[in-house]
Amino acid sequence: MFNRNSCFAFLAGLALLGQAVVAQAALPDFTPLVESASPAVVNISTKQKVPARGASAQIPDLEGLPPIFREFFERSIPQMPSDPGRSQQREAQSLGSGFIISDDGYVLTNNHVVAGADEIIVRLPDRSELEAKLVGADPRTDVAVLKVEGKGLPTVKLGDSSALKVGEWVLAIGSPFGFDHTVTAGIVSATGRSLPNESYVPFIQTDVAINPGNSGGPLFNLQGEVVGINSQIFTRSGGFMGLSFAIPIDVAMDVASQLRTDGKVSRGWLGVVIQEVNKDLAESFGLERPAGALVAQVMDGGPAAKGGLRVGDVILSLNGKPIVMSADLPHLVGALKPGSTAAMEVVREGERRELKVRIGALPEEGDEIAAAGSGPEQSDNRLGVKVSELTAEQRASLDLQGGVVITEILNGPAAMIGLRPGDVITHLNNQAIDSAKTFSRVAAQLPKNRSVSMRVLRQGRASFITFKLAE
Repeated sequence: MFNRNSCFAFLAGLALLGQAVVAQAALPDFTPLVESASPAVVNISTKQKVPARGASAQIPDLEGLPPIFREFFERSIPQMPSDPGRSQQREAQSLGSGFIISDDGYVLTNNHVVAGADEIIVRLPDRSELEAKLVGADPRTDVAVLKVEGKGLPTVKLGDSSALKVGEWVLAIGSPFGFDHTVTAGIVSATGRSLPNESYVPFIQTDVAINPGNSGGPLFNLQGEVVGINSQIFTRSGGFMGLSFAIPIDVAMDVASQLRTDGKVSRGWLGVVIQEVNKDLAESFGLERPAGALVAQVMDGGPAAKGGLRVGDVILSLNGKPIVMSADLPHLVGALKPGSTAAMEVVREGERRELKVRIGALPEEGDEIAAAGSGPEQSDNRLGVKVSELTAEQRASLDLQGGVVITEILNGPAAMIGLRPGDVITHLNNQAIDSAKTFSRVAAQLPKNRSVSMRVLRQGRASFITFKLAE
């Protein structure tokens, strides 16, 4: 006899079983990848002799550590000379990971793993150890190239990091806390990620567990190809918190190639100081949405100045690639070869323009612009500031044709937006300020209840700020 309830129960059971099978099938099997890739992943240890600071400064606080970690750290504590009259030195050690990219012994790792090392040892999976020579390192991308003597060494397969998609599986192999060939897996959380003080690397963000000792190790895709070098984590505890960052292998291999052939890395340079475009700045510059890189400063005689780029321009794209966040621009410019020509789309005074700029070479060090002083003639205005003309000496030191310096802050909008005496105002409401008279005229005509931009130099640093005047 047909039983409807039994039939429904049977069908529901089949559906649950099908979901379980699909879920199980969706999880990747990493074992073939690990078996094929592990032989080319190495452990890197370094030694460096540094002046001793006294025994109390050398011994880490081991209280509260599990016994296994306490033993690891105790075995790593350097021994002090017994004779206090001798010149005291201690041997600092570091531990990291790396991977072999050529069968004749070239190895990639992080610069911070080997920086300042007197001795570098590469340990292979078979426990054999080889002394490595530093071929070259690039602190700006945190990439280093090592060389060990060998033939027929196992190598990794290199992938295409530009093809990575958010959400796909990735796997790391490294030596966290000295535990060789530890395997961890996760997904790509984001690509092209910018980090503070890291202008030339569009990082791959993952949730792969990365800890001290993983640095310099490879990040693999499911095809067993290296797509990144594990480099940094975001942490408040010192350990893994779910945010890991890897250098794209495309960037790393370009750096490695230059280090091997030239011993140094050449990068493109525009010669501008840029800042983020927020909602208020976008409104003041007539943009539909907050996007692009706002040019706050143009270096005199630099590539941007020669190419016609101006203060107040908003760069929207470079060679057809959109600039969404201002941090996108250094990545793209740095990847260009010095001497090449780049096409830019900019917004200037509310209109879109196309510019051609010949890219320069990034200098080793930039010079700071001197800070401004104060001058005689003062003028009052509705912003609540007193300003004066720049002297000829001040204009020369700041490399300015115009501008006014704030001599006093009164009650008003200027105090509320954080202006200070000594700040130099060069632009107000998208208009260049060449004198105190011009400043007073522009200030008197400022619109109300709408975002207004102002370019300010403080201690040689230029930036745009926005404010609104109430009714």
